[in-house]
Amino acid sequence: MITTPPTILLVEDDGALRTLTARALRQSGFNVLTAATGAEMWVTLRETQVQLIVLDIMLPGTSGFDLFRSLRRESDIPIIFISAKGSEEDRVLGLELGADDYLPKPFSTRELAARVSAVLRRGGYEGAIESPADGRAPELIYFDGWQVSLARRELRAPNGVMVDLTGAEFDLLSTFLGYPQRVLGRERLMELSRSRIGDSSDRSIDVLVSRLRRKLQTEDKESPIVTVRGVGYMFRAEVTRT
Repeated sequence: MITTPPTILLVEDDGALRTLTARALRQSGFNVLTAATGAEMWVTLRETQVQLIVLDIMLPGTSGFDLFRSLRRESDIPIIFISAKGSEEDRVLGLELGADDYLPKPFSTRELAARVSAVLRRGGYEGAIESPADGRAPELIYFDGWQVSLARRELRAPNGVMVDLTGAEFDLLSTFLGYPQRVLGRERLMELSRSRIGDSSDRSIDVLVSRLRRKLQTEDKESPIVTVRGVGYMFRAEVTRT
């Protein structure tokens, strides 16, 4: 079922790419507004309520990173970074800032649309585009009292509270859940993770694991992700599926 289309603001200074990406998102059912600069972005945000921002990092004037920091001081609106920058420093900074997702260029517009919808559903937006029903119940995964819905890309804590994960964090968790109680090296984690970090560094993976580990800790129990010194990481909890 499709309800009110979510409004997406695409901030991209490359005119051709902006037009192509906006067209693809509209074809996927989203209402899309565009901006070529940070100044245009602020004007649009003052005039229109949007549900998500797709934000390029390399913009004229103020960078996407600086815009992200400014936005976070005023709003918790979901933000997906897109960027052609491939240095380790940029990838790590994007991860540490806590964007909801990150896609390096060139990217598939189909994948971007899927990630936009996933981020909106995680945030509870009722107008998000739902996947067509196929008659199958969503797959649920359980470990140590936690519940994961792969279909909705949601993580629920033992106390029932929904835990907010970025796209990269959820992809990493899904990888661990697919290989419970097995040691996975950093390169193997990068290879298996669906997030587009396959060309990333050991440090980038360590940042992601550290963030995910903190979110999986509770007052009475440590995180199920443990470090195997000199090798990588292991998800030590028993995993069950329904």
